[in-house]
Amino acid sequence: MALELPLTEFASLLQGSLQRYLTDNPQPTWSGLADELGLMSIGLPEAAGGSGGGAVERAVVMAELGPALAGGDWLAHHLAASLLAQLAPGHRLLGELASGATRIALLLGTTGQTDFLQVAGAAGADWLLTVTPDAVQLHSADAARVARRNRAMLDGTTSADVEIAGLSGDAPLATGAVALAAHAWAANAQIASRCAEIVGLTARMLADTADYLQQRKQFGVAISGFQALRHRMADMAMAQMKAAALVERAVLAEDGPHALWQRAVSAACAETIDTARIVGEGAVQCHGAMGLTEELALGGRFKRALALAATLGPRSAHLARHSELAA
Repeated sequence: MALELPLTEFASLLQGSLQRYLTDNPQPTWSGLADELGLMSIGLPEAAGGSGGGAVERAVVMAELGPALAGGDWLAHHLAASLLAQLAPGHRLLGELASGATRIALLLGTTGQTDFLQVAGAAGADWLLTVTPDAVQLHSADAARVARRNRAMLDGTTSADVEIAGLSGDAPLATGAVALAAHAWAANAQIASRCAEIVGLTARMLADTADYLQQRKQFGVAISGFQALRHRMADMAMAQMKAAALVERAVLAEDGPHALWQRAVSAACAETIDTARIVGEGAVQCHGAMGLTEELALGGRFKRALALAATLGPRSAHLARHSELAA
């Protein structure tokens, strides 16, 4: 188990269903996650065909989808759909978003931004939700003024560069203080969720490495008994445990005061950025030259963990924000 969160009955059932499904479908498709698991309904109200859920359920999904490299698209859809439900509870799209028949992606940016680079989930989205500190707006991805260029990323995922001409052309769902609050929520929720994904990835890399060291033999004995490798695995496990503990704290802080949530998220980021490197590099080195070959899923997971860590921003910035909020 990557994260040890206090699970509701719904979250526990969700986690079990995901684990069983991913065991049989290690490379899940959007339709499989939507039709067989109903994953797109999480975070949406029952009145719109959703199944509810909040920060804990989001973290559970991200930790489980992480090793399958399927978390990015789901998170972009989940955050955008959840925010749309908060700002426009009766919106006509909510039912289609809950079923997964229609896809939406979150474009998080700064004031006045019209170019969004390497947006997860945007390549296959039907709708785009731009969220800036001054406005939240919904755009059809097929509109003439929306330009998309898909990118195949080195971590095996697909993103898109998006340019939207004339943001002012759409009536905003929110402006002013409401938009500012929506932007702050989306930014923190996105970062915390990516930290949960890294925890899921590193937990799988750690488990796979432990299995490999038990199987690989030199001089007639399993190399898991070699002292140097035992120490390396202990360092990796300690880093993973520290990251998991701080991510759990960040997840549970979402429903509390915003400043405390920000502080918890920054602490989680500072630790998971290091953990992605420590566990990933250790796992690859323990596997030897085969660690980054295409025959092993380990290489793709390591690349994904590093890519996610890069999206969290500089570790120094999170340490500075944590220190400022703590003061």
